[in-house]
This record gives sequence, structure tokens and C-alpha cells, in this order.
Amino acid sequence: MALDLPFRPPLSPDGLFGHLAATAVPGVEEWRDGAYRRTLRLPHGTGTATLRPPAAGASTLSCRLVLADARDEGAAVARCRFLLDLDADPVAVDGALRADEVLRPLVDAVPGRRVPRTVDPAELLLRAVLGQQVSTAAARTHAARLVRAHGEEVVDDEGGLTHLFPAPEALRALDPAALALPAARRATVLAVVAALCADGPSAGALGLGDATAGGAGEPAAVRARLEALPGVGPWTAGVVAMRALGDPDAFLPGDLGVRQAARRLGLPEAPGALTRRAQGWRPWRAYAVQHLWATGDHPVNRLPGA
Repeated sequence: MALDLPFRPPLSPDGLFGHLAATAVPGVEEWRDGAYRRTLRLPHGTGTATLRPPAAGASTLSCRLVLADARDEGAAVARCRFLLDLDADPVAVDGALRADEVLRPLVDAVPGRRVPRTVDPAELLLRAVLGQQVSTAAARTHAARLVRAHGEEVVDDEGGLTHLFPAPEALRALDPAALALPAARRATVLAVVAALCADGPSAGALGLGDATAGGAGEPAAVRARLEALPGVGPWTAGVVAMRALGDPDAFLPGDLGVRQAARRLGLPEAPGALTRRAQGWRPWRAYAVQHLWATGDHPVNRLPGA
């Protein structure tokens, strides 16, 4: 089925679709013919979504869904909207961030930045752990190995999608020796898998329920539970809050890209000092992070081929 997903303009596609394309896990996601595509695990079956960046000045973007069960249309649309942050109010966000003299030129240059999110909170958490202290390419490689070994196969007649990202239950018997990771990171992966399996369908233990269905916990409480797991620190918990819970105020003062941007812009680089300086950006600090990241030269900041 072909749909047009409405949003409130402006919407800057570069850092949104650029991030999704640059971090895409082979088999689960791909950039093909100018569109981002990925597989979906849905209540009644599987599906694929093809999402195309909107034209300049548009207030809708193209979404093509292929679903095993038509009853999943509503869930698939909700997850695509959450993934692309289509329910954001860019007028309110940009207006608040423009009040800061350092952020103002960044917002004026690229209004309507969105936060790239996820369609699956458990997937996002596992990928965040795999991405700790490694490059984007390495994180994709680690995730792709899990997908090939444990992901459910799907049929994609329109492209190169081959698998769903493994459900936590599929990783319950994961052999840590199969993970090409340091021992401490292996232990973290196993601890996260155990916590996600303990969550069950309601995601009660961690609070990582489906945010599109009102199943996510309060961000501060979820972050505290995550940081109680071995090897999960403020950065990983902050990424999960930003991208899986949809917390518009999630902030990553210890992130390398954020600190490098702060140095370029003359902002405090130390996490504590930067956090104090960023108080005026609340409650939209997650969007401020997108502007800070965009000051760097990284593929996540541009559409493929741009």
C-alpha cells in the first residue's frame, strides 16, 4: 500500500535520512533508489517499509508498505512516523533554540531538524551497546553478524532486505564466543539480552515498551534501570532515551561528536560545564544535539550521494 505521511514543515531530510542510511544494518535496512527501506516486526506478521525524503516545501512524504497481514497497517504507520519524528513541532523547537546566540545560526541555516529514532526499542538498545566506542562501520558489522546468525528471514521482492533484526528471545542462547567483541562488551550484550527477555511483552522490567502504543516508561526511570546493567553508562542510556523513548530533552554531553562540536562553537567542552550551559535549550536538548552533530563531517549528516 502507498501512503502519504503528513508532517508539520519544515523538515530537514539530510540528518534524518542520512543517519538512517549511514547506520543501516545490511539485510535489515538499506538505501535504495533514493529511499530508506527496512523490515518491520509487527503484531500480526512481518512487513517492509520504504520511506522517501520529501520534496522541498512539501508537507507529506511517501511511504510504501508491504505487509503480511493488512491488520498491521496502523502499527506500521505509527512506527514509521515515530522513526522519522513526524509528529514533532519544528516551529516550537526551532523558536526555542534560536534564543541561544550560538545555536541561532545553525537553526537558521537548517530549520526543521528531526531526531532519527527507531521502530523497535529492543533493537535500538542492542545496537547502541554494539556501537559503544567503535566506528559506525564497525557497529554495522557487529549488528549484521547477529542478523545473519539469529534474524528471522523475510522475502523482499522489491530490494535487498533479507532479515528481521533478532528478537531478544532469539538471542537468549547466544554463544558469547561468537561475538567479536572485548570480554566486557560481550558480558554487556548478554546482560542486556537477559533483561530484555525478562521484560516480556509488556517491557515492564526496563520500561522499553512500544512508545507508539504508550508502552514506554518515564525516561528518567528507564535510564536508571539501564544504567544499573553492567556496561551500560550514561551515553548508551541517553541514546536509548533519545531514539527509543522519544525524549525530546535527552542530552549527550559526554558524546565525542557533541564535545567536538562544542569546541568548534566555543561552548564548554567538559560534560558538566556543557550541561549547565545547555539548560537554556530545555526541553529540546535532543534537537540541539542534532544541530551539534551536524557541524561535523560525517556521512550521517548528508543524504547518500549528496
